[in-house]
Amino acid sequence: MSQENTKEEVSLKNDPRLRLFYLYRMLLENTDEENPMTTNQIVAQMQRQHEIKMHRTTVATDIDLLRSAGLDIIKYRGRSTRYYLAGREFSVAELKILIDAVQSSKLITAKQSANLIAKLASLASKGSAQKLKRNIHITGRAKSENKKAYYIVDAINEAINKELKISFQYFEYDARRKKKLRNEGEPYTISPYDLHWDGDFYYLIGYCDERESVRTFRVDRIFNAPEILNERIEPKPEDYEVDRFINEAFHMYVSEGSETVTLLCENSQMKYLVDKFGMKFTVKKADSEHFRANVKVFCSPTFYAWVFGFKGAIVIEGPEAVRAEFRSMLRHQLENG
Repeated sequence: MSQENTKEEVSLKNDPRLRLFYLYRMLLENTDEENPMTTNQIVAQMQRQHEIKMHRTTVATDIDLLRSAGLDIIKYRGRSTRYYLAGREFSVAELKILIDAVQSSKLITAKQSANLIAKLASLASKGSAQKLKRNIHITGRAKSENKKAYYIVDAINEAINKELKISFQYFEYDARRKKKLRNEGEPYTISPYDLHWDGDFYYLIGYCDERESVRTFRVDRIFNAPEILNERIEPKPEDYEVDRFINEAFHMYVSEGSETVTLLCENSQMKYLVDKFGMKFTVKKADSEHFRANVKVFCSPTFYAWVFGFKGAIVIEGPEAVRAEFRSMLRHQLENG
C-alpha cells in the first residue's frame, strides 16, 4: 500500500461526516440501561478514538438525528445528561440462552463454539459482557470433530429449498476409532426431505437411491459438504409424514405398530413419565406408594432400555408378551455379558 493511500485512509477515518456512525457504534458497544454514557464521556471518547471534536450541544443534536432514524436511544437527566441504546436485537437473557445452546451443541467443534459465542457476546454492550459468562457445566459432552458441519447443514438446506438431490460420502468409526467410509466409499444419492434436531445431533431424512427407502443420516458423519446435483428429488412416499417418521426412528412411541403397555410405577417416577409421554396417558392409583399408567409405545429396544434404567422403580406389568420380550432381552444380555 502506498504512503499516499495510507494518508488518505487516515484522513477519511477522521472525517467529521462519519461522526453519526461513530456515535451509534459507541452507544452500541458501550451502553445499556445499567451503563449509560454522559455527554462529557461521549465528547471525550470521540476526540480520543477518532480525533473528532464535538460540542455538548452537538451530541444532543446527533442523538436526536439517530432517534429520528428509528434507534431506541434513551435520554435521562440527573446531575448530567446520560444516554444509552435500549433497542437491541437480543436481550441479555436471550443471548444467555443462545450461548448455552451453542456451548452444549455436539454438532460443531469446540473452536467453532468459542468463535460463535464471541460473536453472540458482541451483540451486547461491553458492560453486559460479564453477565454473559456462563456457568453451565456440561459433563462428558464430546464435541464434534467435523469442522465442515456449518457448510454441510447449509448445503442440505439449500438442496431442500431447491428440491434437488444431493450426493455425499458417509462414515462411521472402526474398532480403532478411525473413520471408515460406508457403502465401500461410494457416495450416497439422497433426495433430502427434512432436517431433524434430536437431542444432541442433526439428522438428515431423505430417500436413498442406493437403499431404495427413506433413511436417516447423522449430519456430523457426512464426510464432506454434499454435492448438490442437477436432478430433481424423488417425490415423497404417499405415507411419508415427518412427525410420524421421527417418532418411529427416534422415539419409542408411534401411531402404527404401537401398543398399550401397563406400567407399575413408584409415585416419585411420575415426572419421568410426563417428560417422556406428555400428559396423554391414563393413570390409576395402585396403592399408597405406586400408580399404574397405560402408555402407548413402540416396544423396541429403546423402550426396554428406558424401563431398565429405572432399576425397578418402573415395572412392565402387561401385556404378558411385552414382559416376555423384556425378560428375553435381559436374559440374552446376562448370557453374553
